[in-house]
Amino acid sequence: MTATWAQTGPATASSAWAAVAPSDDELIQRIASGDRLAMRSLFARHRVPVYRWLLHIVGDASLAEDLLSETFLEAWRHAASFEARSSVATWLLAMARDRAISARRRRHPEPDAATTRADPAGDPEILLETKDRAERVRRALDMLGPGHRDVIDLVYYHARTVKAVARILRIPEATVKTRLFHARSTLAALVDRVAA
Repeated sequence: MTATWAQTGPATASSAWAAVAPSDDELIQRIASGDRLAMRSLFARHRVPVYRWLLHIVGDASLAEDLLSETFLEAWRHAASFEARSSVATWLLAMARDRAISARRRRHPEPDAATTRADPAGDPEILLETKDRAERVRRALDMLGPGHRDVIDLVYYHARTVKAVARILRIPEATVKTRLFHARSTLAALVDRVAA
Protein backbone atom coordinates (compact mmCIF):
# COMPACT_ATOMS: atom_id res chain seq x y z
CA MET A 1 0.00 0.00 0.00
CA THR A 2 2.90 2.38 0.65
CA ALA A 3 4.07 2.04 -2.93
CA THR A 4 0.58 2.95 -4.13
CA TRP A 5 0.60 6.17 -2.14
CA ALA A 6 4.01 7.17 -3.43
CA GLN A 7 3.26 6.44 -7.09
CA THR A 8 -0.36 7.39 -7.58
CA GLY A 9 -1.38 9.72 -4.77
CA PRO A 10 -3.96 9.50 -2.02
CA ALA A 11 -7.11 9.46 -4.20
CA THR A 12 -6.11 6.27 -5.97
CA ALA A 13 -4.82 4.74 -2.77
CA SER A 14 -8.13 5.27 -0.99
CA SER A 15 -9.92 3.78 -3.99
CA ALA A 16 -7.62 0.77 -3.79
CA TRP A 17 -8.39 0.47 -0.06
CA ALA A 18 -12.13 0.50 -0.79
CA ALA A 19 -11.73 -2.18 -3.46
CA VAL A 20 -9.94 -4.50 -1.03
CA ALA A 21 -11.73 -3.50 2.17
CA PRO A 22 -11.27 -6.18 4.80
CA SER A 23 -14.17 -8.36 5.85
CA ASP A 24 -15.72 -7.99 9.29
CA ASP A 25 -13.89 -11.12 10.45
CA GLU A 26 -10.56 -9.67 9.29
CA LEU A 27 -11.33 -6.41 11.07
CA ILE A 28 -12.03 -8.30 14.30
CA GLN A 29 -8.69 -10.12 13.99
CA ARG A 30 -6.93 -6.79 13.50
CA ILE A 31 -8.80 -5.23 16.40
CA ALA A 32 -7.74 -8.14 18.61
CA SER A 33 -4.13 -7.19 17.87
CA GLY A 34 -4.78 -3.53 18.77
CA ASP A 35 -5.36 -2.02 15.31
CA ARG A 36 -7.25 1.26 15.90
CA LEU A 37 -7.87 1.85 12.19
CA ALA A 38 -9.65 -1.50 12.01
CA MET A 39 -11.81 -0.43 14.97
CA ARG A 40 -12.70 2.82 13.22
CA SER A 41 -13.61 0.86 10.08
CA LEU A 42 -15.81 -1.55 12.05
CA PHE A 43 -17.53 1.37 13.79
CA ALA A 44 -18.13 3.19 10.50
CA ARG A 45 -19.55 0.05 8.93
CA HIS A 46 -21.94 -0.93 11.74
CA ARG A 47 -22.74 2.19 13.79
CA VAL A 48 -26.03 3.07 12.07
CA PRO A 49 -27.78 -0.33 12.38
CA VAL A 50 -26.49 -0.81 15.94
CA TYR A 51 -27.65 2.71 16.89
CA ARG A 52 -31.12 2.09 15.38
CA TRP A 53 -31.40 -1.19 17.26
CA LEU A 54 -30.43 0.52 20.52
CA LEU A 55 -32.86 3.39 19.89
CA HIS A 56 -35.59 0.84 19.19
CA ILE A 57 -35.00 -0.77 22.58
CA VAL A 58 -34.39 2.26 24.83
CA GLY A 59 -36.34 4.98 22.98
CA ASP A 60 -33.90 7.72 24.00
CA ALA A 61 -31.42 9.12 21.46
CA SER A 62 -28.90 10.29 24.05
CA LEU A 63 -28.92 6.98 25.90
CA ALA A 64 -28.68 5.10 22.58
CA GLU A 65 -25.55 7.13 21.72
CA ASP A 66 -23.98 6.24 25.08
CA LEU A 67 -24.85 2.58 24.65
CA LEU A 68 -23.44 2.63 21.11
CA SER A 69 -20.09 3.76 22.50
CA GLU A 70 -20.24 1.13 25.23
CA THR A 71 -21.06 -1.60 22.70
CA PHE A 72 -18.10 -0.77 20.48
CA LEU A 73 -15.82 -0.43 23.51
CA GLU A 74 -16.91 -3.93 24.51
CA ALA A 75 -16.17 -5.13 20.97
CA TRP A 76 -12.69 -3.59 21.24
CA ARG A 77 -12.07 -5.30 24.58
CA HIS A 78 -13.45 -8.70 23.56
CA ALA A 79 -12.37 -8.95 19.92
CA ALA A 80 -9.83 -11.65 20.80
CA SER A 81 -12.60 -13.83 22.24
CA PHE A 82 -14.84 -13.57 19.15
CA GLU A 83 -15.40 -17.18 18.02
CA ALA A 84 -17.20 -16.50 14.70
CA ARG A 85 -20.17 -18.69 15.64
CA SER A 86 -22.28 -15.87 14.20
CA SER A 87 -21.57 -12.90 11.98
CA VAL A 88 -19.85 -9.86 13.44
CA ALA A 89 -23.05 -7.85 12.86
CA THR A 90 -25.05 -10.37 14.88
CA TRP A 91 -22.42 -10.34 17.64
CA LEU A 92 -22.58 -6.53 17.82
CA LEU A 93 -26.41 -6.46 17.88
CA ALA A 94 -26.45 -9.07 20.67
CA MET A 95 -23.99 -7.05 22.76
CA ALA A 96 -26.01 -3.89 22.10
CA ARG A 97 -29.22 -5.64 23.12
CA ASP A 98 -27.73 -6.80 26.42
CA ARG A 99 -26.54 -3.29 27.25
CA ALA A 100 -29.85 -1.70 26.20
CA ILE A 101 -31.98 -4.08 28.23
CA SER A 102 -29.81 -3.47 31.30
CA ALA A 103 -30.09 0.29 30.80
CA ARG A 104 -33.84 0.09 30.24
CA ARG A 105 -34.30 -1.95 33.41
CA ARG A 106 -32.31 0.62 35.39
CA ARG A 107 -34.47 3.45 34.01
CA HIS A 108 -37.88 1.74 33.84
CA PRO A 109 -38.63 -1.36 35.87
CA GLU A 110 -41.50 -2.17 33.47
CA PRO A 111 -41.10 -1.88 29.68
CA ASP A 112 -42.92 1.08 28.20
CA ALA A 113 -44.46 0.35 24.81
CA ALA A 114 -44.04 3.98 23.72
CA THR A 115 -40.26 3.77 24.12
CA THR A 116 -39.79 0.62 22.04
CA ARG A 117 -41.16 1.85 18.74
CA ALA A 118 -39.83 0.33 15.52
CA ASP A 119 -38.09 2.70 13.13
CA PRO A 120 -40.24 2.74 9.96
CA ALA A 121 -37.60 4.68 8.00
CA GLY A 122 -35.64 1.52 7.18
CA ASP A 123 -38.43 -0.31 5.30
CA PRO A 124 -38.69 0.72 1.62
CA GLU A 125 -42.28 -0.55 1.32
CA ILE A 126 -43.48 1.83 4.02
CA LEU A 127 -41.68 4.74 2.39
CA LEU A 128 -43.48 4.07 -0.91
CA GLU A 129 -46.92 3.98 0.68
CA THR A 130 -48.93 6.99 1.70
CA LYS A 131 -48.23 8.86 4.92
CA ASP A 132 -51.57 7.67 6.25
CA ARG A 133 -50.68 4.01 5.69
CA ALA A 134 -47.23 4.53 7.22
CA GLU A 135 -48.79 6.09 10.31
CA ARG A 136 -51.24 3.18 10.65
CA VAL A 137 -48.39 0.67 10.38
CA ARG A 138 -46.36 2.58 12.98
CA ARG A 139 -49.27 2.60 15.39
CA ALA A 140 -49.87 -1.10 14.76
CA LEU A 141 -46.20 -1.87 15.45
CA ASP A 142 -46.54 -0.04 18.76
CA MET A 143 -49.43 -2.36 19.66
CA LEU A 144 -47.38 -5.53 19.15
CA GLY A 145 -45.90 -7.18 22.21
CA PRO A 146 -42.15 -6.71 22.77
CA GLY A 147 -41.25 -10.24 21.61
CA HIS A 148 -43.09 -9.85 18.33
CA ARG A 149 -41.89 -6.28 17.82
CA ASP A 150 -38.23 -7.30 18.34
CA VAL A 151 -38.48 -10.10 15.79
CA ILE A 152 -40.14 -7.84 13.20
CA ASP A 153 -37.53 -5.13 13.80
CA LEU A 154 -34.57 -7.48 13.42
CA VAL A 155 -35.89 -9.32 10.37
CA TYR A 156 -37.36 -6.43 8.39
CA TYR A 157 -35.44 -3.37 9.55
CA HIS A 158 -32.04 -4.95 10.21
CA ALA A 159 -32.27 -7.71 7.57
CA ARG A 160 -31.18 -10.41 10.02
CA THR A 161 -31.79 -14.07 9.28
CA VAL A 162 -33.88 -16.29 11.55
CA LYS A 163 -30.67 -17.89 12.80
CA ALA A 164 -29.13 -14.49 13.57
CA VAL A 165 -32.29 -13.30 15.34
CA ALA A 166 -32.24 -16.47 17.46
CA ARG A 167 -28.66 -15.72 18.52
CA ILE A 168 -29.36 -12.05 19.24
CA LEU A 169 -32.49 -12.74 21.30
CA ARG A 170 -31.06 -15.99 22.73
CA ILE A 171 -34.13 -18.03 21.83
CA PRO A 172 -34.54 -21.13 19.62
CA GLU A 173 -34.92 -20.64 15.86
CA ALA A 174 -38.33 -22.33 16.00
CA THR A 175 -39.47 -19.67 18.47
CA VAL A 176 -38.29 -16.93 16.12
CA LYS A 177 -40.26 -18.48 13.25
CA THR A 178 -43.36 -18.82 15.41
CA ARG A 179 -43.11 -15.24 16.67
CA LEU A 180 -42.54 -13.97 13.14
CA PHE A 181 -45.61 -15.83 11.85
CA HIS A 182 -47.82 -14.54 14.66
CA ALA A 183 -46.36 -11.03 14.47
CA ARG A 184 -47.14 -10.73 10.76
CA SER A 185 -50.69 -12.03 11.24
CA THR A 186 -51.31 -9.75 14.20
CA LEU A 187 -49.73 -6.78 12.44
CA ALA A 188 -52.00 -7.22 9.38
CA ALA A 189 -55.10 -7.34 11.61
CA LEU A 190 -53.93 -4.34 13.64
CA VAL A 191 -53.27 -2.21 10.55
CA ASP A 192 -56.78 -2.91 9.34
CA ARG A 193 -58.23 -2.18 12.79
CA VAL A 194 -56.23 1.07 13.15
CA ALA A 195 -57.64 2.16 9.77
CA ALA A 196 -61.21 1.68 10.95
